[in-house]
Amino acid sequence: MRPPALTPTRSRLNGWTLGMIFRLADLAALAAIALAGARLGAGAIATTSVVPFAVGALALHWSLSAVGAYSFSQSEGLARHLARIGAGLGLAAVALGILLSGFSPIEVGWRAFGLWLAASFAALCLLHPGWWRVVRGWRARGRLTPNIVVVGATANAERLIAAALKSREANVVGVFDDRVGRIPPSVQGVPVLGDTAALLRHRIGPYVDRVVITVPSIAQARIRQLVERLSALPNEVMLFIDQGPAGRASALSRIADAPLAPVSGGPSDERRALVKRVEDLVIGSVALLLAMPLMGAIALAIKLDSPGPVFFRQRRHGFNNEEILVWKFRSMRADRADAAAHRQVGPGDDRVTRVGRIIRPTSLDELPQLFNVLKGEMSLVGPRPHAVGMRTGSSESAKLVAGYAHRHRLKPGMTGWAAVNGSRGPVETPDKIRRRVALDIEYIERQSLLLDLTIMALTIPCIFADGKAVR
Repeated sequence: MRPPALTPTRSRLNGWTLGMIFRLADLAALAAIALAGARLGAGAIATTSVVPFAVGALALHWSLSAVGAYSFSQSEGLARHLARIGAGLGLAAVALGILLSGFSPIEVGWRAFGLWLAASFAALCLLHPGWWRVVRGWRARGRLTPNIVVVGATANAERLIAAALKSREANVVGVFDDRVGRIPPSVQGVPVLGDTAALLRHRIGPYVDRVVITVPSIAQARIRQLVERLSALPNEVMLFIDQGPAGRASALSRIADAPLAPVSGGPSDERRALVKRVEDLVIGSVALLLAMPLMGAIALAIKLDSPGPVFFRQRRHGFNNEEILVWKFRSMRADRADAAAHRQVGPGDDRVTRVGRIIRPTSLDELPQLFNVLKGEMSLVGPRPHAVGMRTGSSESAKLVAGYAHRHRLKPGMTGWAAVNGSRGPVETPDKIRRRVALDIEYIERQSLLLDLTIMALTIPCIFADGKAVR
């Protein structure tokens, strides 16, 4: 049941997103067939109204959705999936007969329309085996199946794991329980990886979509304690519901037919995530293309200014506490670079090179992070990625704020709400790190395409207006 290798949650797709991509691809194919027919059909389609074909494309798309052609369930074979396509075509034919009955034969051009419908069906029968194989392959690699960990080696945990194995709707990758010395080393074949304290610092965190508490509901005090402790995680935390009427349970989120109630963490929003990824790819690609000449000039200046590599890579926290390598132009002396950020840059810092004193205040040193954005490790807008183990004064920054990891509930960004509200550069005091975390969490709660575009528009004026910022 487990994939051969765990993939970070940021790399995993969900069924809604993939279904939407397939829908758009199908619509594009149907439109292309109509246009090709208009050009190559000796005028047969070109002389008719375009309205019937537009209605036909929408009706065919609707019928495919109605018969579940974009669901791609675990147990569905290719033959059964193609049967759904045939059922969708039949449903579309009936719907189109009703919708187009008001058009005259000349307006519709039934012969041309019939040829288009047959060509569309043939195209869908060619496309959907490809979609089916993509889904099957990505499921096998774990990119479509959520990973969950269970807290509490209880009878509820056994029920959840058994249901997941039967339905194959989730991978249970580990169990955590504070009674490690008194419970078996595994539950239904899933290993016990430690207690809840171990979960908070475990390296499996970036690969986990949900943490499910399976402690019996009668242990209310224990559940409250676990919810409070696990709320420090950026992962979504859910409670297994083991009582209550079935109707109430059916309104809750479900994994492998098990009713779950969200209690902490950032709930997934597929539409928002898809829009944000498209935003990153489109704007990020244009920005990289425009910035290439400037990036080349900066790279040459760094090479001429001081010995050492052009780029500086630093391990930083990404989505769900994942450790990523963030790219920057090197702005400090190579022999004095502080990859662990034990000492943040201060005014007149002698480690900064001459070129660094120009590119750091203007954030030009961060232009290579466009590669991180296109790779999917970062976003254009989000909480700024902090170095792993970064210190504020003599203390580790993450230990100064209880909800520090909450800022990792979205991908880190090249710019963000904190940056345009004055929180740029080092955070030398506990108050500064608390304010930045508060601004980051506010952004996560409010994130939208309009807010992202606003932040991007404000970033350049804020950088040049903030002459006192030390970077």
